[in-house]
This record gives sequence, C-alpha cells and structure tokens, in this order.
Amino acid sequence: MREPCFTLDGEDVPFVPGDNLLQAARRAGHYIPHLCWHPDFHAHGSCRICTVKVNGRMAAACTVQASEGLAVENRNEELDAHRKTMLQMLFVEGNHFCPSCEKSGNCLLQATAYQMGMEGPHFEEFYPDRPVDASHPDILLDFNRCILCELCVRASREVDGKNIFAIAGHGIGTRLVVNSDSGKLGDTDMALADRAAGICPVGVILPKRRGFVIPIGERRYDQDSVAEPGRQEAS
Repeated sequence: MREPCFTLDGEDVPFVPGDNLLQAARRAGHYIPHLCWHPDFHAHGSCRICTVKVNGRMAAACTVQASEGLAVENRNEELDAHRKTMLQMLFVEGNHFCPSCEKSGNCLLQATAYQMGMEGPHFEEFYPDRPVDASHPDILLDFNRCILCELCVRASREVDGKNIFAIAGHGIGTRLVVNSDSGKLGDTDMALADRAAGICPVGVILPKRRGFVIPIGERRYDQDSVAEPGRQEAS
C-alpha cells in the first residue's frame, strides 16, 4: 500500500498520521531550518525560522500537520532571505558574542546562521542590559543569549515537573524569568541532571566548572553543518 506523501521542493515526502511537516521532512533526510522545535516536545511555533510556503501560503512547518497532496516550498531564495533576516534580528536583540561563548560550535543559532549564509548582524545592535545569574552552585544563567524558544520552560514543566522557568513581559520587554521569590536560580530546586539544564540550544544555561571541556574544533557543528541528518535539533 502506498504511503501518503506531500511534496517538498518538488520531492515526495512520506509521512505517518500525526506528523507535522518538519517531522516528516527530517525523517526523510530533508533539512528545514528551525530553532524552537525539538523532537521530544510538542511544536511551539515561536521562532518562525521553519516558515515554509504551503500551497502558496506562509506557515510554520512545525505547526502544520502533514497531509496528502500538500505542495511545500522550503529552500528557495525568498524563504532563505526571510530566515536570514530573522536570524540577524535575533543576533542584535541579544548579546551574542560567539568567539567568547562556551556554546560556540554547539550552538544551534550560530550553526543555523552559518547555514543561511549570514555574514553579519546587518542591523544596529540593541546591547540590552541583562543579568548573569551565578547564584546556583552548579548552573550559570546568562540571559543575554536567550532567544525565547521556551525549550527550558517546556522541559522543566513537562519532564522535570518543576516549573523552574517562565516567559514574562510583552513585546520588546519579553524575557525569560526564574520562578522563585528572589528570581534567582539558586533559590530553586533545579539540578544539573534536570532535562531543562541541558536543553538550551544557545548559551543561556551552562554547567559551572566545565567550560571548554570539548575543545573548539571538535564540537557538534565544527565539522558538519546543521543540515546533516541527525544534527538538526537541540540536545
């Protein structure tokens, strides 16, 4: 019996009921750029890097259910330019200094920017004044790098059962916060073994006393691009 399929840039992509477009494409070896999607969690649709055209209309690939006969456009000049602009905006909205970041080489934002051919921030940097929280004995929080993917929020709530993190504010004031009276991570029961401690696709949540254990040049995206099968999601 023939598997149901949709087309992705003219190629047939099989799917199983319940798949979203990104899941099915990834299983078939096709790369749709993304930041906030993770295979272990329900789609969130916040970053919009996975925006594709579905039968001619823009939509987030992680939130659209696969169905027979859909014509999906993914990698073309228009869509990649759109993604590149959004990536540039993410870089200037936060403080992303890749050469000095412990996450360099393991960062999904950095790797996606390379894949999209981003050569510079293009826009004027905001340089927001965001804190670094070193109050926890084992974990450092650098809010300067947050891209509001909510993966840590979802992991803490759905896997760890702790609700350590939340998103607060509106518009330009939207930010990641810690659910404690003091707002400090040290006043929570978060542990280094929690799923939330290792889910961040950028450099916000970092273990202390383990900096550069994996040398630069030997990290996840140092040798292979993010588009390689098996390298498309956060940890």
